[in-house]
Amino acid sequence: MPKINSLFFDVGGVLLSNAWDHEQRAMALKKFEVDAVDFQERHEMVVSSFERGKISLHEYLERTIFCHPRRFTKEEFCQYMFSLSQPDPAALDLARKLAGSGRYFMATINNESKDLNLYRIQHFDLRGIFSLFVSSCFVGLRKPEEGIYRLALETTQRPAEECCFIDDRAINLESASRLGMHVIRMKNASQLQQEFAKLGVSPE
Repeated sequence: MPKINSLFFDVGGVLLSNAWDHEQRAMALKKFEVDAVDFQERHEMVVSSFERGKISLHEYLERTIFCHPRRFTKEEFCQYMFSLSQPDPAALDLARKLAGSGRYFMATINNESKDLNLYRIQHFDLRGIFSLFVSSCFVGLRKPEEGIYRLALETTQRPAEECCFIDDRAINLESASRLGMHVIRMKNASQLQQEFAKLGVSPE
């Protein structure tokens, strides 16, 4: 088996909580007493553009939340959105150790809107771990589309068989696997470390 020298991580559900997935959206709708049916219909119409960086957070909220009069401000809603991002300390520690070993090229392949992505990169010091962020909002492609994985390989010029992609969702692993990348479905940090060991991936 070729030696793995490049690791591509998802962010939400692997290193951090999800940024704006159904759980986070449900919490925000409940807190601010927003009609969930109306919001969901509007969200589904614009989420692809939002995560591909085609519309800003401001425009997304104008179309989904502030299309109706509200008793709260956009700033209050955004602040709460950002506060929902929480770290997985054990997973982050493992990723930092792998990066610190100097043995692996470290990058992300993640779906995220631009404002939340930049906030999470800065707030959780992800630049200290990763050299490249193949984020949907930067490249205009989203998982599970094959194009985003192909772009990551072509941009980094890394042979697929020397790469491993980590994600918490099976559907997001399928295209990466078809391209020849090793894949791991993340459940928790301990399991991830065990799966890495099977592939010969270690910070030591």
